[in-house]
Amino acid sequence: MYRIDEDNRKEKYILLLPATLDDHFPLLKYMFWSKEYRVEILDNTEGIIDVGLRYANNDMCYPFIIMVGQIIQSLKSGKYDVKNTRILIPTAGDACRGACYIGLISKALKKAGFEECKVVTLNVRHVEEDINMKISLDMAMRGLYSMFYGDILMMLSNQTRVYELESDETLQLKEKWNNIISEDLKRGKHLSFHWMKKNMDKMCAEFASVEQSKSSKQRILLAGEFYTKYCGLGNWDVAKYMEDRGCEVYVNGLSWYALYYIDTHIPENNGIEKYAFLAVRRILLKYQNYMIDTLRKYGFYSMDNIDIIKSYSTQYVSSNLKTGDGWLMGAEIIGGITSGINKILCVAPFGCMPNACSGRGLYPYLQRCFPQAYITGVETDASASKQNYYNRVEMLIHAK
Repeated sequence: MYRIDEDNRKEKYILLLPATLDDHFPLLKYMFWSKEYRVEILDNTEGIIDVGLRYANNDMCYPFIIMVGQIIQSLKSGKYDVKNTRILIPTAGDACRGACYIGLISKALKKAGFEECKVVTLNVRHVEEDINMKISLDMAMRGLYSMFYGDILMMLSNQTRVYELESDETLQLKEKWNNIISEDLKRGKHLSFHWMKKNMDKMCAEFASVEQSKSSKQRILLAGEFYTKYCGLGNWDVAKYMEDRGCEVYVNGLSWYALYYIDTHIPENNGIEKYAFLAVRRILLKYQNYMIDTLRKYGFYSMDNIDIIKSYSTQYVSSNLKTGDGWLMGAEIIGGITSGINKILCVAPFGCMPNACSGRGLYPYLQRCFPQAYITGVETDASASKQNYYNRVEMLIHAK
């Protein structure tokens, strides 16, 4: 396994990743590191919307405008040797953003004068294979453990931070574990189910030992479209907004999306690819079940595994919804309600086509099916009003 040394710039290219997974990228970035690529996660935020609108049509979805703004502003900074810089778009290659961003970001780069900066994709749908990053065993191993460690640290910190008595104790604990796991990922050590079990048990024990207030806070499920669910830039830091108002915010883990994706894309033929999908699914489900059990053993909340929430939802949500987040949007809402979370904030970019069917079209129906719940949809856009957005969030917070 390639040994990563962040202090030694020996890789051939700089690989830039636009912000997408706030809680996972500190670990998941090591998945893409190799002899070919040195990885950097973009974190510039000031003025990126104006830059994005200059190089992208304003009818494009908000995540695209953010990404274009981040990328082009970074390249204009002079910090990077453009000829030796690549942009990774880690999409699955499906409809809408999964496939469209590949050509559209290349077009924006050309318009900005950075045509020599190439776009690299990570997709399993054989879209533009000549620029597709091949998934090696090293990448798969680092990606697997990064995803599950990112999941559990996100859920532990979200459920501890709002109750802590000593300010920033949860943040420090999360950073401690991110550093420990980062070292293992860089060296390729302790990447096994045995070590993951040991680490998860220690993580849960340490977070459970944080001194907490006895105050009761309402738990709100943050659900919806992938990017706006996991990226603070895309959802206008709505999780922090709700926490600052006395709420505990639950965001379901990335492994649920990974299993949903496998579930909806298993090849119909009986070839090797189908059995590979099924084998990966078994591994991921085994790891997810252990993570859920460990969280619950220490008194933390976790939604049920993907098979259970899917079984809950089949009478309400069509399993034919496979584009974007598809049936997972509804399944997570139902999974939250059936486990006692009766307030759900559904986030999405304005005009998101998959969300219009799988999300917005579904929420009123689910609201009628579950009258005890409050399901509120909010959308972000370059031209939208943040005040109206937060007003809708406030209505959910104060709903009785």
